[in-house]
Amino acid sequence: QLQLRESGGGLVQPGGSLSLSCAASGFTLNNHGIAWFRQAPGKEREGVSCISPDGRNVWYVDSVTGRFTASRDNAKNAVFLQMNNLRPEDTAVYYCAAVKLPPEFRNICLRASDSFDTGYWGKGTTVTVSS
Repeated sequence: QLQLRESGGGLVQPGGSLSLSCAASGFTLNNHGIAWFRQAPGKEREGVSCISPDGRNVWYVDSVTGRFTASRDNAKNAVFLQMNNLRPEDTAVYYCAAVKLPPEFRNICLRASDSFDTGYWGKGTTVTVSS
């Protein structure tokens, strides 16, 4: 079965850290563009970060720049989102998405959710930042 599965969410106090993982099964991630999205209660889904297939091009939404770090480990067939200095406004369900890209797009970082319409989405992991 082809799927992505996120893990690592939980409850953390403001200023704390969490490390999210997104593991692929049934396919390999090494030729896929990856993105993290989140959706807070009552809000639209927003892009948080993207990483190109070669891992060299990474983008972050302004609100998380300097606090979140996205990475990928093709040997583990997984991607990660390290989240530091978390704030209450980071509370959301976090999703990872992957879409296969041709070799000439190996340094392309896809930010928009509709770019992943033909790819894979995980079911999400919940992050709650609260004291």
